Amino acid sequence: MSATGTAYGIDVLAFGPHPDDVELFCGGLLASMATRGYRTGIVDLTRGEKSSRGTLQSRAEETEAATRALGLAHRENLELPDGWLNPWAGFDTPEPERARTAAVARVVEALRRLRPELVVVPWEQERHPDHEAASALVTRALFFAGVRKFDAEPAAEPFTPRQVLYYPMRHLAEPSVIVDVSAVYERKLAAVHCYASQVMPRPDAPPTLVGSPLSVSSLEARDRFHGAQIGVTHGEPYILREALGLADPLDHFRRNSFAKPLFFPSRT
Repeated sequence: MSATGTAYGIDVLAFGPHPDDVELFCGGLLASMATRGYRTGIVDLTRGEKSSRGTLQSRAEETEAATRALGLAHRENLELPDGWLNPWAGFDTPEPERARTAAVARVVEALRRLRPELVVVPWEQERHPDHEAASALVTRALFFAGVRKFDAEPAAEPFTPRQVLYYPMRHLAEPSVIVDVSAVYERKLAAVHCYASQVMPRPDAPPTLVGSPLSVSSLEARDRFHGAQIGVTHGEPYILREALGLADPLDHFRRNSFAKPLFFPSRT
């Protein structure tokens, strides 16, 4: 229990629009936190049933393998409709059916049940419409999870996490913080490669962006780029939507000391 009296459950919980999104873009954070002894988890919003590659069974098997690779303590799938993620879904339904049909209520229920201390959410600007919708959906649910009169089934106490981090995917966003994932990068890549149906180039499969020959290498280049910004080999970028408070700046920087960046990005 925190100093404010909030009883937390799982330590770190990441939300992904589809199975493999979290592994690709914040798998390093989850692997790093797991090796430090924290309980980590993923909530996949959809099963990725609209994917051009693989089947529901093969994707479920890949997800199970990636879960083991990251050392997750918890994983679940809300089975919302792939291609139709919508933070307003179900709100045209009268009560009490609304709590069962509204997508936001499903996410609220997961947040109140799992009570994560740190929540990781897709950034709001993305290439894929479901990725942007997932950001809006979880952001909305994070607010209503703390509203006592917001109904979700089964009923649970209101809950607000300690902090929320947003992870950019294909969109190049200015990070608020960069997490050093150098020590666990091989574990991240192992989790990514569990999704062979999605990320491996195959001449007999439909061409996709994530399955293109340069997909994984471009991901590595992205993480090396952000790592270089803090003087390490690999880093993952995250965004805070509010100001970060520090009670003791000197203590913070002593405990989070990094080498000088290898280069400084343009600020023009």
